Amino acid sequence: MDTTTVEYDTKRLDHLGIVAGICHDIGLVETVNGMLPTLSGRKVSCGTATLAMILNGLGFTGRALYLMPEYMANKPVKLLTGEASEASDFNDDTLGRALDELLQAGITELFAQIAQAAVRTYNLDVAFAHADTSSFSFTGEYDTEVAQEAESVRGAVKITHGYSKDHRPDLKQVAECVNSFGTLKPIN
Repeated sequence: MDTTTVEYDTKRLDHLGIVAGICHDIGLVETVNGMLPTLSGRKVSCGTATLAMILNGLGFTGRALYLMPEYMANKPVKLLTGEASEASDFNDDTLGRALDELLQAGITELFAQIAQAAVRTYNLDVAFAHADTSSFSFTGEYDTEVAQEAESVRGAVKITHGYSKDHRPDLKQVAECVNSFGTLKPIN
């Protein structure tokens, strides 16, 4: 009779498998790493660290980033990241350096590239955009006949009094902004 003991190790995947799958589909890690001026050569790349921070942020735990190794300890790290990483690899030094690299690469440019990859991958309709511009305020006269025609005929923004995030109800702001802007173009 064989008395060999088998040990099992349980990891929690929850919804993070879906989040990681979407990140892999849109090429998040490759996009981030591709936009860096130079690759760091560290065990955990900036792209992989970014993926881990996204998983942490969407993990509904509210854990600080310095607690990332503890957060990742019960997760299937290799399955989520697609790399031979361990929970201890995602320490505060790794994440801090990744955040520095993201800043150097340009956060807005990175976001635009990642959003463009998501639009391409999932064939999203980008014929219309909505901008929450309630914190932009304006001065001047906007109740002219030309302004009203632009709003009704060409779909221009409507400038009016309304809720102000700046707590300045005396200033006018953009109330509606839904315009067609065509397709996304690559940022070079």
